[in-house]
Amino acid sequence: MRIIFLCIVLVPLSMFSQNKISVHVNNVDSKLGQVNVAVYDSDDSFLTFDGVLKTESAPAEKGMVTLVIEDLPVGEYALAVFHDENGNDKLDTNWLGIPKERVAFSKAKMRTFGPPKYKECAFKVNSDYEISIDL
Repeated sequence: MRIIFLCIVLVPLSMFSQNKISVHVNNVDSKLGQVNVAVYDSDDSFLTFDGVLKTESAPAEKGMVTLVIEDLPVGEYALAVFHDENGNDKLDTNWLGIPKERVAFSKAKMRTFGPPKYKECAFKVNSDYEISIDL
């Protein structure tokens, strides 16, 4: 009876457990500015300012920067990363909308004619998760 009670209580609680994603951003060109990560949890919100689930930033370091995103429930996520070299807290683009600053995504590369889709970048988080992303 005790085992059944524990299963009834602990299984639902584990579904709401909070996890963290450790993001290792490689190939950072300089120590200027900061490295920013945005977390998305749906195709509809992917790469929109209003649809960002969580963000994190860290001072840039030449080589690699590690950021930790905490308190994420079990689910599917996609990440967008950019190196804000001039520190103006936005992704600078040219008049065509092409990024002037380095951009990267979880599990996918920038396409010739735009960013990848959410499903190309998405990954599942069931526990603490580590991912390396090359700028």
